[in-house]
Amino acid sequence: MNKSDFAYKTISEVTKILNLKSRSGQKIPTHTIRFWEKEFKQIKPKVLNGNRRYYDKNDIDLLKKIKYLLKEQGLTINGVKKVLNSSNSNVLDEISNKTIRTNNLRNKISNISNIIKDLKKLK
Repeated sequence: MNKSDFAYKTISEVTKILNLKSRSGQKIPTHTIRFWEKEFKQIKPKVLNGNRRYYDKNDIDLLKKIKYLLKEQGLTINGVKKVLNSSNSNVLDEISNKTIRTNNLRNKISNISNIIKDLKKLK
């Protein structure tokens, strides 16, 4: 059962949505999102029982923009802050969303390719 796109997501679900990986590739780097949360005051997750964070669609979209600017465009934290506070932020939405969609398609194609390989092995 998949959660709705508009349902609140846990921090580990958000790291999977953003496709964040640690250098060793073993642990989900939730610390990255917590760091971005401190740096970018626009990110405001709901903090409920036991200090668990829950992110809504707006927070996740903002985190996608931040990841795009930091990882894809190579901006610094201060550079990202300037872009997010500028009037060009709407243009960025369109560019980052296209990049994110492209990355999602690549992941899906890779998964389908792996499934086809596995099916061929079964013959």
